[in-house]
Amino acid sequence: MTDKMQGVYLTGHGGPEKLEFRDDIPVPAPGPGQVLVRVKAAGINNTDINTRIGWYASEVTGATDEVDQDVEAGGWGGALQFPRIQGADLCGIVQALGEGVRSFRSGDRVTCPVNLPRVRPGAPMGFIVIGSEMNGAFAQYCLVEADDLYDVSASPLSDVEIAAIPCAFGTAEGLLTRAGVTAGQEVLITGASGGVGLAAVELATLRGATVTALTGAAKAEAVRAQGATTTLDRNAKLPKDHFDVVIDVVGGDGWGDLILALKPGGHYAVAGAIAGPMVEADLRDIYLRDITIHGCTYQSPEIFGRLVALVNAGRLKPLVSKTYPLQDIAQAQQDFQSKSLPGKLVLIP
Repeated sequence: MTDKMQGVYLTGHGGPEKLEFRDDIPVPAPGPGQVLVRVKAAGINNTDINTRIGWYASEVTGATDEVDQDVEAGGWGGALQFPRIQGADLCGIVQALGEGVRSFRSGDRVTCPVNLPRVRPGAPMGFIVIGSEMNGAFAQYCLVEADDLYDVSASPLSDVEIAAIPCAFGTAEGLLTRAGVTAGQEVLITGASGGVGLAAVELATLRGATVTALTGAAKAEAVRAQGATTTLDRNAKLPKDHFDVVIDVVGGDGWGDLILALKPGGHYAVAGAIAGPMVEADLRDIYLRDITIHGCTYQSPEIFGRLVALVNAGRLKPLVSKTYPLQDIAQAQQDFQSKSLPGKLVLIP
């Protein structure tokens, strides 16, 4: 095994010019309790792009494709240390074990959640994010705490499919869990052709819910194939007092209509705001109708554990539209941001 690896450094907040492909990055050595993972595939998601452009900074108030200002503290937990290796979606093979690791063997196939909800130093929100507060999977090797890894050796899914799971399906399962989605409910899902939205469609259908999905006409067939009963155009007029749950990753100007689309006593759960984080609604439409609002980022280990059980049982089938070699990360992220392809895009180191 060489002591140098290929990978992509994020050198600061900004455009794709801040992504630097290198072939001389030192391979990290696992310390006590750590595992060195050889990355087989790494998914692309909004989290990594938002971190790159600095969208999480409080002074940024526009949509994710409108950020054109310099920021200093643009990570999930504030300022990042650069250079940083991003890559929140990991599928890889155990390469080496640090002292005291007994839960894995060399050659095991593994993955891990995007946010790591264990109390540790340097965790400003009670958890840290792989690829943000710690180096991630946009490289040939990635160092992860053994306690954060999950064995997916038994899964019939490919490495590329498993790399599509952590961010999209972890976020989606967190949204559905917080909103208490159960069989027989009517669920509205925004941004339904994207990674999180499409995962939410599949997982809500598995729970026995009836799913209405907001998506463009070109991707409606792909969304229905994942389980949506009805698809509506993003700008369609929504029925009032109709849905038990709204799962939202879009935000923006249509937020008030999403609240009105809920039945009295309904639940709204949000984990994204690609159309803009600043929203407006009549508070009376919320409190007089007993609407519950859930902000969803933290995920308990139990949530990801349920996903891994579904992965190992072969019960999930994420849609991956395209793969790219790692050095083509800028093109891959441009394609991702164009929203021309449904589901996930995945990098191969």
